[in-house]
Amino acid sequence: MTAESTVPSPGGQPRDLGFSPVSVMPARGTAAGFRFPARRPPARPASPVPLLGADLVGALLGALAFAEAERRPLFLGLLVAVSMLLRPHRLRPVPGVLDELPAVCGRIAVGWLALAALVAAYAPVHALSARTLLLGFVLQSAASCAGRGIVHFNRRTALLNRPRTALVIGPAATAQRVAAALLRHPRSGVLPVGIVAEHHDGTDGLPVLTTGQDVQRALIQNGVREVLAVHPSVRTQQGPLLRALAASGCAVWEVDADSPSYATRDQLAGFSCRRLDMGYGRRHGSAGKRLLDVLVSGTLLLLVSPVLLVCAVALRLSDGPGVVFRQERIGMGGRPFTLLKFRTHRPVDEHEAATRWSVANEHHMSWFCRFLRRTSLDELLQLWNVLWGDMSLVGPRPERPYFVGKFSQTYPGYAARHRMRTGITGLAQINGLRGDTSIEDRARFDNAYIDNWSLWQDICILARTAAALVRPTGS
Repeated sequence: MTAESTVPSPGGQPRDLGFSPVSVMPARGTAAGFRFPARRPPARPASPVPLLGADLVGALLGALAFAEAERRPLFLGLLVAVSMLLRPHRLRPVPGVLDELPAVCGRIAVGWLALAALVAAYAPVHALSARTLLLGFVLQSAASCAGRGIVHFNRRTALLNRPRTALVIGPAATAQRVAAALLRHPRSGVLPVGIVAEHHDGTDGLPVLTTGQDVQRALIQNGVREVLAVHPSVRTQQGPLLRALAASGCAVWEVDADSPSYATRDQLAGFSCRRLDMGYGRRHGSAGKRLLDVLVSGTLLLLVSPVLLVCAVALRLSDGPGVVFRQERIGMGGRPFTLLKFRTHRPVDEHEAATRWSVANEHHMSWFCRFLRRTSLDELLQLWNVLWGDMSLVGPRPERPYFVGKFSQTYPGYAARHRMRTGITGLAQINGLRGDTSIEDRARFDNAYIDNWSLWQDICILARTAAALVRPTGS
């Protein structure tokens, strides 16, 4: 657990950072406030129904291999069930039927062998002959491949007629080269409409966008849904830009413009590429994270309720009325919520409460308040925030609106921390980023946590936090 966040600055007071104009390719440490369109619904993925229909038709035709009509209904049901259960995940958005041929035929072969084993085990009198197995395999394979081929042909035709518009991000020369290749190969289904680069190198080609206004205009006018990062440095140096584009509903791809180094089958006009998960949208396992939050926070509230009562009574006797401290913080998606803590200091007024840094080291605090902050007991009330759904056990620490506005303009990637519920503890905190430490480092650790989130990682962070509470060092 951690106390209120602070930022290193001379004299312990915040700098007046101000707000700067929008910049697409900000230099390190400059303003990076993006004002892109509000998040649009993500592009709808291709429906699996046509491919399921093709597999179902294949299974129906494969059932013709059964010589006796009275056995067909039972065998047909088993065959369809096995075929559907063994349907493989599609590795590419629009593969060709030949690309799928080994997987489809292998799946069908396994299905027929499983069917034969089931019949031999439970109805040996109706055991399938080798001729039936071979004929059924051939019929189903031919029908499934033919049906899938029709589905893929229709999808490629639709992409050719209505390609997905895209922005290409990277050095101007490299980005123009990739864009030209995509324009020469329209079958890729991607139509580049602009280049996002720091400088215009004077080469001919697509328009080069160098300001946030240019990018915003391109997103709206062209309905951009794809973003192609064509240089290794783009992902690290332009993380805020990519996250802002992802937040507006764009799919972000990393394209290897020089060598096929990615272990992937995804390709665009011969370039190897891979989809980047920028952390937007509902993640697999988010229900598990919420379940963990509810179970752990509810259990802890029951266990520590005597401790909470003792702290409240002692604080009331030592510091007077007003035991609970309520403060507005910014949570997931930029939505404000009321954070709960035990009151350990009393601001002069509301303005000071909203804009003053942590007072953990001020000497006028009572001994009991200092004890609460050193042991992080003042944070225990935030378990209620977790139980109510305002926060999570693990996530980026929430901050006040005043500082969120400042930091979002100053530190690249800070605003992207709000892609996930804020937390009581997090990856930054267990790596020593508590109290008067670097905000830039915190944002980097928080975004790394979100980009690589897993339920097991949450459990490990909670375990390390619990171990750290045994040897508290203050905050």
